[in-house]
Amino acid sequence: MRKVRNAFIGAATVTAAATALAAGIPAAQAQDGPEAVGPKNVIVMISDGWGYHHIAATDYYRHGRAASQVYERFAVRSSMSTYLAGGSYDPNATWSPFAHAASGATDSAAAATAMATGVKTYDGALGVDTDRKPLTNAFQQAERAGRATGVVTSVQLSHATPAGFVAHNTTRNDYSGIAREMIYNSATDVIMGAGSPCHDDKGQPNGCTGKTQYVGGDATWADLTDTDGALGTDADGDGDKDPWKLLRTREDFQSLTYGTAPSRVLGVAPIAQTLQQKRPCARTAVNPITGVRGCAETPGETPGITSVPALMEMSAAALNVLDEDPDGFGLLIEGGAVDWASHDNSLGRLIEEQSEFNRAVEMVVAWINRHGGWEDNLLVVTGDHECGYLTGPNSGSGKNPQWTEVVNKGQGNLPLAEFHSGEHTNSLVPFYAQGTGSELLSAAADQNDPVRGPYLDNTELGRALHRMLGS
Repeated sequence: MRKVRNAFIGAATVTAAATALAAGIPAAQAQDGPEAVGPKNVIVMISDGWGYHHIAATDYYRHGRAASQVYERFAVRSSMSTYLAGGSYDPNATWSPFAHAASGATDSAAAATAMATGVKTYDGALGVDTDRKPLTNAFQQAERAGRATGVVTSVQLSHATPAGFVAHNTTRNDYSGIAREMIYNSATDVIMGAGSPCHDDKGQPNGCTGKTQYVGGDATWADLTDTDGALGTDADGDGDKDPWKLLRTREDFQSLTYGTAPSRVLGVAPIAQTLQQKRPCARTAVNPITGVRGCAETPGETPGITSVPALMEMSAAALNVLDEDPDGFGLLIEGGAVDWASHDNSLGRLIEEQSEFNRAVEMVVAWINRHGGWEDNLLVVTGDHECGYLTGPNSGSGKNPQWTEVVNKGQGNLPLAEFHSGEHTNSLVPFYAQGTGSELLSAAADQNDPVRGPYLDNTELGRALHRMLGS
């Protein structure tokens, strides 16, 4: 059992607090805001790089119809702006020339920092402000309140999005330093992702000759493997060492999805970069619009790697660990390779990755229904930014875009869609929420886009998470 947290404040308190948040009450960084509100457990799921057309393309391919995902029926269905510090989102200019939305985009580190701290920062920053000073993130607030915390990702465990909810670094590229902070110096209870130095992108053993930077460097990896993960600091403040339980095989993850769980788990999936997206591709093609060469396969054309855990399995294992804490928890789950597939302009791999994320969401919803329902839990499903500028066919470019929608070709057939960039854009991203505390987020969506409708900013999500997890 962790530190005793403050008394839980239920749904009845949320509506009044929502008005305060929407009115612009300062973020919890100053620790002097109104009394915190929130559910017992807060789960944030981020499809890195997604946009409205990413969801539609996946819906069409998998189900033959739009709006087929459980989160598309949540109580809160709005959008979120994602721009960097010093930037902006112009809801009118976005729907004129293509070039407007293609400029001013955030990266994942700054976006994760905004969502975790309520403060915008510069490109590449993790948990620090524009003056490079450390910020308190919402999961630190949760830990101080006695809650457990965890991060799960389908890419390397020290990559920008999970790191943004745990670490503090002036550059996201210091993977070794970020991983060491996460492993040695944080109070995080669950860390799971890819980045095994002992496997290649096919999931094959490589004699442990791969990069160790994503797991903290050579010395940290040796510490973990020599002790089976049993190194660790005092995470819960009781004066005793809290060692990690190291997971390294799919069977390790699967066996942890049920039954009694250890108090801290570090899961390194047996794959180098991503759970599936970077596996070999038999056919590639160049996008004539962007010049980007990417995988041209249909989803599943090259079979998935069976020795690697699915994001759904990793997430289920994380929930089984965290729900041991009677005070509740905060959990971040990232479908990180949606972004990687979008950078490659690979529609087939994008649909694969978004599908895996969707399955993880379905699993989380089922878990919520078995563990207190929506009264005890809040689930947020969103993205950190759009990637690839995905539209329908023949949208054009330049000054007079047509802005067509993705065309449904029926279940099992690739929809008609086109990428207009190999990079991030400053587009709004979809935002969904359900459960206790969702009213707070709904009230924050008080800006309006002529096409997408109401939207909030990513810093407003960060401020809400501070309030809810700090209670």
